[in-house]
Amino acid sequence: MNKTEDWLYEIKPKGKLIDLNLKEIWEYRDLLILFIKRDIVTVYKQTILGPLWFLIQPLFTSVVFTLVFNEVAGIDNGAIPNFLFNLTGLTLWSYFKESLNATSNAFKANAGLFGKVYFPRFIAPASKVLSELFKYGIQVLILIIFYIYYAYNGMEVRPSYYLPLLFVLILNVILIGMGLGMIFSALTTKYRDLSILINFGLGLVMYLSAVMYSLEAAKDKLKDYFWLVEWNPLAHIIESYRTLWFNNLEIHWTGITLGFILGMILFFIGLVVFNNTEKTFIDTV
Repeated sequence: MNKTEDWLYEIKPKGKLIDLNLKEIWEYRDLLILFIKRDIVTVYKQTILGPLWFLIQPLFTSVVFTLVFNEVAGIDNGAIPNFLFNLTGLTLWSYFKESLNATSNAFKANAGLFGKVYFPRFIAPASKVLSELFKYGIQVLILIIFYIYYAYNGMEVRPSYYLPLLFVLILNVILIGMGLGMIFSALTTKYRDLSILINFGLGLVMYLSAVMYSLEAAKDKLKDYFWLVEWNPLAHIIESYRTLWFNNLEIHWTGITLGFILGMILFFIGLVVFNNTEKTFIDTV
């Protein structure tokens, strides 16, 4: 006598080009939370300063940028304090950089786990992006403290009425970073040295992303080479991010819109590549 059983989960080959089973991901939410906690705790678990590195890195880099680009190179940020200007750009750039780096290693970092147990593979890159939000939140808190300090001391710093649009810009950065990360994660399963190229490339892209200067200053300084910055969607996103904090720079609506469209395209391309790679990556990692 045949007895029909209701299965909680059914593992079957993926037939769709884009397969993002949100219901299944929600069912594995406890695993996602566990991964997020793991990523946060293990980063600086055996270091001397521990979580203080979350603060030291952007603060030290902001000081260096202020000395090099503002004091030596003479880039003028107007009424905005140079240190605060640089720190603001670095908070968003650091989140993009760390999210892209972490996501691009999703297959390599979890190869042993992927080969032993089943769970929605998308959880691996998603947990990286979400855990980096914790680090980003700490850095924003430090930014707010310096922001209040400069405002209290008479500096003309005040946020824009459009400040809630910060969440849109952060989502934009998530889409671009995660999309590129999933693409690179698939490629690094075959080409291991690509991870070295990613780190090198991010170092170069940072200087073309308006992190330590405004687009107006770049246009004035770079002249014929300004197109390298102008056609970089991250430059418009970071410039607009600063505008929401200081309310005296231009919000680049066209750049934000095009960046969001690019982010959606990269995310879906990354999802397709990621889904296709997870079927065979265990043979090449």
